[in-house]
Amino acid sequence: MLPPLPDLSWLTWRVLLAVFVLSALLGAVMHRTRFCTMGAISDVVLMRDFTRARQWALAASVAMLGTAALAWAGLIRPADTVYATPRWTGLSALAGGALFGFGMVLASGCGARALVRLGGGSLKALVVVLVMGLAAQATLRGITAVLRASTVDRVALQGTAPGTLGHWAAAWLNITPAQAGLLAALAVALPLLAWVLARPAGRRGITLLAGLGVGGVAVAMWWASGVLGYLPEHPETLEAAYLAARSGRMEGLTFAAPAAYVLDWLTLFSDRHTRLNIGVASVAGVVAGAWAHAVLTGQFRWEGFRTTEDLANHLAGALLMGVGGVTAMGCTIGHGLSGLSVLSLLSFTALPALVLGAVAALRYQGWRLQRQPLH
Repeated sequence: MLPPLPDLSWLTWRVLLAVFVLSALLGAVMHRTRFCTMGAISDVVLMRDFTRARQWALAASVAMLGTAALAWAGLIRPADTVYATPRWTGLSALAGGALFGFGMVLASGCGARALVRLGGGSLKALVVVLVMGLAAQATLRGITAVLRASTVDRVALQGTAPGTLGHWAAAWLNITPAQAGLLAALAVALPLLAWVLARPAGRRGITLLAGLGVGGVAVAMWWASGVLGYLPEHPETLEAAYLAARSGRMEGLTFAAPAAYVLDWLTLFSDRHTRLNIGVASVAGVVAGAWAHAVLTGQFRWEGFRTTEDLANHLAGALLMGVGGVTAMGCTIGHGLSGLSVLSLLSFTALPALVLGAVAALRYQGWRLQRQPLH
């Protein structure tokens, strides 16, 4: 039996509270373990250290297997996510991913990492989050949105089925998408798990905490949006709906566009059409969780910019992340965990571009360092 209309407000707040708590847990785990995609890439490129790369691989594996299990049990519908769109905007994913990857190196971390650093007392991260949010706003519906829509977004392939590896495999194997998704998740995740656990670094407590914690939260977020927030028939529209979802779809972890949603909510709070949503709750939760862990462990420290060049790099990096994250339809967490967990073809396209963009930025920073005069 559907809940009466007055109960929808409580159901929506229940979803938002669950998202906030899960995001706070994510922030605390990321602060404790130094989980960071940019850090993982830089460790590999500069020091040949794969420890944090194993953290990320474990988190991605857990997210894929957990999400596939939820879908196989019939609890969630991966086709209802933005990452499963039948329209494959490959050029947007490549261009946006490269911009985001380059930007996150200049900004000392991706959007999620900036939120964690903000919770730890970094005023540099506050500037990054604000500028990234402004750039994301402009790319959603402002000046760079016009540029995006008239260039890279025009190059696309329109499919007939949701754009996930599971749905493609279902057509080939003549089985249900949920069954195919579980098989595909096993095929991708198990080799990653084997690689993670093959070395002692992958079996350390800090690696297991990072991978299981971050990956587990990614799965739980799909449950919060896709199970707790799902209405088979909305009393007002008589259509299926996902409560508190800005996109109207099932939503997972991501932090590029939500940074813009936070600015919308703060600046347009009195507008009755502006409502608290999953993205805003997740941003607030990560900051709160990181702050709580930093304070409880005595690690909270105020941090500011050292030089004008440091400020300029962070401003440029935040700008690139805001534009790139929206253009690619996801960030390191959006594509690297949420999109990958539903085996999105778009995420498999964006992630290599993101990594290459980060590597290019690391090479650029090395080149800049070599050209600085010795004192």
